[in-house]
Amino acid sequence: MSNIRNFCIIAHIDHGKSTLADRLLEYTGTISKREMKDQILDGMELERERGITIKAKAVRMNYTDKKGNPYILNLIDTPGHVDFTYEVSRALAACEGAILVIDATQGVEAQTLANTMLAKNANLKIIPVINKIDLPTADADSVYEQMKEGLDIDAEPILASAKEGIGISEIIDSVIANIPSAKVVKEEPLSALIFDSFYDSYRGVVVIIRVFDGKIKKGMKIKFMASGAQHEVLEVGYMKIKMVEAEEIISGEVGYVVAGVKDIGDIKIGDTITETLYPTSHPHEGYKEINPFVFAGLYPNSTSDYDELKMALEKLKLSDSSLVYFPETSVALGFGFRCGFLGSLHLEIVKERLEREFYLNLLVTAPNVVYKVKSKGKFVTVDNPSRFPNNADIEEIWEPYVESTIICPVDYLGAIMELCQKRRGKQISMKYMNTKIVLLKYYMPLAEIIVSFYDALKSVSKGYASFDYEHIDPQEGDLVKLEIMINSEVVDAFTIITHKDKAQNAAHYLTEKLKSIIPRHMFEVPIQAKINNKIIARETVSAMRKDVLAKCYGGDITRKRKLLEKQKEGKRKMRQFGKVEIPSEAFVSVLQIDE
Repeated sequence: MSNIRNFCIIAHIDHGKSTLADRLLEYTGTISKREMKDQILDGMELERERGITIKAKAVRMNYTDKKGNPYILNLIDTPGHVDFTYEVSRALAACEGAILVIDATQGVEAQTLANTMLAKNANLKIIPVINKIDLPTADADSVYEQMKEGLDIDAEPILASAKEGIGISEIIDSVIANIPSAKVVKEEPLSALIFDSFYDSYRGVVVIIRVFDGKIKKGMKIKFMASGAQHEVLEVGYMKIKMVEAEEIISGEVGYVVAGVKDIGDIKIGDTITETLYPTSHPHEGYKEINPFVFAGLYPNSTSDYDELKMALEKLKLSDSSLVYFPETSVALGFGFRCGFLGSLHLEIVKERLEREFYLNLLVTAPNVVYKVKSKGKFVTVDNPSRFPNNADIEEIWEPYVESTIICPVDYLGAIMELCQKRRGKQISMKYMNTKIVLLKYYMPLAEIIVSFYDALKSVSKGYASFDYEHIDPQEGDLVKLEIMINSEVVDAFTIITHKDKAQNAAHYLTEKLKSIIPRHMFEVPIQAKINNKIIARETVSAMRKDVLAKCYGGDITRKRKLLEKQKEGKRKMRQFGKVEIPSEAFVSVLQIDE
């Protein structure tokens, strides 16, 4: 049984992973020409719209080589964006090798570098592929030089064009020849790694596994080692675009298991499945627990949808294990959840998936990072700006930092360095990969890159710069809590933590933006920004005025004055007890503070 090959495709975003996966499926006859459509593995509507891979997908291909030897090729197509690196790292744990795809026109980019390091750390055999060689701007020789210099890979790359079908047979031959075959250990007790799962309305939780030892089959009593839950296997099989039922899955293979799991809490990504009667003595070590880096509040538009949102998050957590959430209450927005994400794109995708797949209408508060605050001699962790201690009690504030890698053409170097300095970045290195491409490394506060940094980078580099980051130790920062008061009441959803030097600009931006969004009421609505109980910016939404004198035709002036005094008193009471309506787009405006 040395005929099983488990491998994944890794690359920077938009280098052609999904198109290459399409060609491999066609070449091996896994899918017919009639059934074929572009990005066949990107089954989510959102993935197809945006042209990105969000979820890693496993698919099994049966292939017979020219000598008549049959092979089972298990392919996992992975995402390329930095926010979904956890998906990539989980896929690597289920493989023995990786196809590294590099765009012949773009060359080595930031996520190419990051994913190559992940694959090397997982001791995978890497097969380099230079894709898109059919394009007129392709420069395979330059990319090969970058690959040797930047990635430290000397292996001869395969030249391919996934779109035109060039080099596909060479890639398959290289996978069979170079990637180690999966080790088959049938005699040992069952040990299978859960590397993904999703919820099916009819069958409950469907678990995607890689079997390392033993085998799993229908009717077997299994145990999830982390939760201790026990179930009977109802169905096993493998993924061939659709789920195909099989008798058993043996060690070395990738497949799915249905065990009638209804309690979502039983499943933990990275857990080991074993047989109840003969448990394994060496469970898989699992995955490193991932910490969310960006927090935001998710609230239903209608409070009656709270339970639906809770259930939707539970189901989404199955297919997106890097999502973290817990309940919270806001004075302005009611009941909702504080959610942790790996980045701002991750936040955007989760919100869209909840709205599309579960038909919810949601409000999102401004994203923020996790701070460590020393108050009264003790360190506290703060993930919500409204829970920040009083400024008088704060001794130190530590904010998360990242080491960011930017790869860009030399022409845009000045503009990119200026952008990084504006975002409080400290340059640590600059390395020329060749005469045209330069690699920059900066230490930057995470708070500065979670909102619109990527867009600004693409804008100043005309789309040519690529960006990746990894987390380093937090650093002390000169930060303040900026609160917004509407009609003399603090609205917690608008509270932000910002650097002292940027506080004034942020305050003016927010008050002006809210003035343009909040509708006029029958009373005057003051909008104020404060730091340390000191008002630093103010705007006023003027009152709508009813003409109470319209019915007076002449007559004594005291009659008119009496009506105006009555109106004035009414407005005073209204302002005191009236409720200001804040439209949902006001909460979105906080996400777009213009630097």
